[in-house]
Amino acid sequence: MAQECSGNPPFGEPATSELHPGQQILGWRQEQLAKGGQSSDLDWLLDLGGGLCWRELQLLHLNPGRQVLLSRSMDALAALWDRHLRSAEPLQYLVGLCPWRDLQLDVAPGVLIPRQETELLVELALGLMGGSGPGLWADLGTGSGCLALALARAWPGSRGFAVEHSPEAIAIATGNLQAPREGPMALVELLLGSWWEPLQPFWGQLELVVSNPPYIPTAIWAALDPVVRDHEPAGALDGGRDGLDAIRSIGQGAVKALAPGGWLLLEHHHDQSLAVQGLFLDAGLEQVRSFPDLEGIQRFAAARRPPAAGPEGLQP
Repeated sequence: MAQECSGNPPFGEPATSELHPGQQILGWRQEQLAKGGQSSDLDWLLDLGGGLCWRELQLLHLNPGRQVLLSRSMDALAALWDRHLRSAEPLQYLVGLCPWRDLQLDVAPGVLIPRQETELLVELALGLMGGSGPGLWADLGTGSGCLALALARAWPGSRGFAVEHSPEAIAIATGNLQAPREGPMALVELLLGSWWEPLQPFWGQLELVVSNPPYIPTAIWAALDPVVRDHEPAGALDGGRDGLDAIRSIGQGAVKALAPGGWLLLEHHHDQSLAVQGLFLDAGLEQVRSFPDLEGIQRFAAARRPPAAGPEGLQP
């Protein structure tokens, strides 16, 4: 997913500013592709790792005599490409960046790389809560902090919590949430712990809780492509034998933790929609809904804690 021409070296690697003729870059690109890999992946590396966005790369084909400024040397980019081909390490980890929605997020081993489909969770949350948004909300299993950051920017007058059990992920999320960004943003407090437990002082007050929990059945996780299975954290992907371990825990705690009328919204595996709806109903939630991803597959579920009873025992 190409964004701006603004790649930055990660992990303290010194930045460079080297001018290269376009013809040299195009030749280098062909040399790297001859080693293997996908052209879209190499172009992504040139964009986020070298600062040459896809649009500028296409212009080089029309005018190869143009001079182009790269933020990394071609030798450094080639070394990253070789490492990716040799070890199947995700390019996002090698570059230290991942574009997501209109954000550029820091990522590193130990934190899940945000996926495009998870962007829909933000849109669904905005649709459920309306323009004013909730007063108090939480993101369970925040990982890189992508969901928490997007919601904090959408509802600057709110207060949010980002819960994460992994210290490595908490460190990355902290950097992403504290990085200078344009526009107002809600206060988000990061909490280390498992699911609802760190939020106990706020049980019964949370008007919205979102989550992208681990939901892949163990047998399916074990057969994933090595670029995912061998490098991204198993704790953020492996959901147990049926993939529902984390979702069960989240569903079972929702009635206590949500405010009366509060919403729970989460992502799940492509074949879990009916099972997740059943778990929500069994937990005492109501208004259970499912939502499709961009391919029309039911990938998201929402449910609500029953509103508080009125003065005469009637729900308003």
